[in-house]
This record gives sequence, structure tokens and C-alpha cells, in this order.
Amino acid sequence: METQEELEQICDMLDRIEEDTSIPRNIRNNSEECEKLLLESDDDLDVRIASSIFKLEEMADDPNIPLHGRTLIWNVISRLESLKNEGNSS
Repeated sequence: METQEELEQICDMLDRIEEDTSIPRNIRNNSEECEKLLLESDDDLDVRIASSIFKLEEMADDPNIPLHGRTLIWNVISRLESLKNEGNSS
């Protein structure tokens, strides 16, 4: 799969977090920041992915996040890590 397509799918997953009103507002806002960081930053892709993973890990550690929200975040982290590994192997 092409990198841009993969990023778009990851952003769709982040959109689901942003739209879920059962997830605390600070988590939804951080999800939006991650999406902007991935798509709009001038940094290299590896830097954008690493920064997003760091922010997502902080979000997953929030004690107020519901289990389904934490699972969504872990799925996004997993996809980002696989994308980063694909970039390093090519």
C-alpha cells in the first residue's frame, strides 16, 4: 500500500476518535493535533510518525479514556509503527 494511502487510513482512524463523544475532550483534541502533525508538518515522515506515536502513547495512558478509545489509539500506534518500519526497510 502506498504511504499516502496508509496515512489517510490512519487519519480516518484518528477522525473516529475525534468524533466519539464518549472519549474525553482533551484526548479528542490531541487526536486532531496528531492528524495535523502527520499531514501538515514540513518534517520528514519518520519524525512526524515518531512525534505522533509519542503523543498517542501519552493519550493511551490517560486514566479517563474508555477501553474502546484506548484500543483505537493502540491500533493507530500499531499502524504508524508498521508504516515507519516499511519506510526503513525500503
